[in-house]
Amino acid sequence: MAFRRRNKSYPFFSQEFLIQNHADIVFSLVIFILIGLMFEATAKTAIFFIQPQYNVTTLSPEGEVTMYHYGWKDCATVVFYFFIAIILHAVVQEYLLDKINKRLHLSKSKNTKFNESGQLCVFHLVSSVWSFYVLITEGYILHPSRLWENYPHAHLRFQEKFFYLTQLAYWLHALPELYFQKVRKEDISRRLQYISLYLLHILAAYLLNLNRVCLVLLFLQYLSELGFHIARLFYFTDENHQKMFDLWAVGFVFTRMSTLTLMFLVVGFGLARSENQVLDLETGNFNNVLIRLTVLLLVCLTQSWLLWKFIRFQLRRWREFRHEQAARKKTATKQALRPLKRDSLGHYENGFLKAENGASPRIKKLKSP
Repeated sequence: MAFRRRNKSYPFFSQEFLIQNHADIVFSLVIFILIGLMFEATAKTAIFFIQPQYNVTTLSPEGEVTMYHYGWKDCATVVFYFFIAIILHAVVQEYLLDKINKRLHLSKSKNTKFNESGQLCVFHLVSSVWSFYVLITEGYILHPSRLWENYPHAHLRFQEKFFYLTQLAYWLHALPELYFQKVRKEDISRRLQYISLYLLHILAAYLLNLNRVCLVLLFLQYLSELGFHIARLFYFTDENHQKMFDLWAVGFVFTRMSTLTLMFLVVGFGLARSENQVLDLETGNFNNVLIRLTVLLLVCLTQSWLLWKFIRFQLRRWREFRHEQAARKKTATKQALRPLKRDSLGHYENGFLKAENGASPRIKKLKSP
């Protein structure tokens, strides 16, 4: 299965060969793991990578329900879906974004940003729909008190645990993609910032059993980022489409305020009123004063930093707009004050050319042949 057309062949084990064929190599590894399911001797090892581990059967009013908790075996599952994310990344790039790029004829810098926004658009759309579906089916939206009641939430349903494993796998796959996509050095630091923030927050919520509130926050964040990248894609197709950035700005501020409000409601008030506030690693209870303050401080610092970057971006955009308007007014004023050029011999009056003193210029007679 070849994801890209090969215009030039490179020697094996070279850097260019790895970059050009990394999706095919990873696809071969995934097929190798899937083939292991066909044989009894290797099926247990193969399922170790594919299926989430640590399942526990519990009794509920609905009957027997299979729940999951986390452990070190989740690393193997994350690695498998890390490979799947690389393959899906290559499929979206080859069969969707590259075809659009050929029609748009963008510059190299715009082409890189277009590919970045296109990939994140697909991911944010899928993740926001998926997280909203989990929130609806688990009843976290209709009953917000379930976000902190009966903590610790050490046991998750299959769809919740699988969601978190795939989230970790996707943001981990974004790190080697910086190398595979040959991202410029100027953009690497910016991308590393938001990749690290996503990994840090998702992993912390997963390990501290704050899965429910993190699910709501991820839905809000992905919805806001989806609006930004859609506006960015429209801007690259036509630079006159800038009104969508204004809509995104409103949604961005709303997301920041909602995140802070929800975290103070769940962690600052809901978990603070819980009876069980003793640190217990066996049961997964991390509800004590120190951890709550650390979580709130981390979230507040992150949201403040994002707001600070947003304000700087808006101020820079406003200055550029003011400079552009001033330059247009200056150009229009110069054109209005520019004097009209008169003919060197004089001017026209009633269809005849008049000299500066009012006399008509002498007409040169033509000699007859």
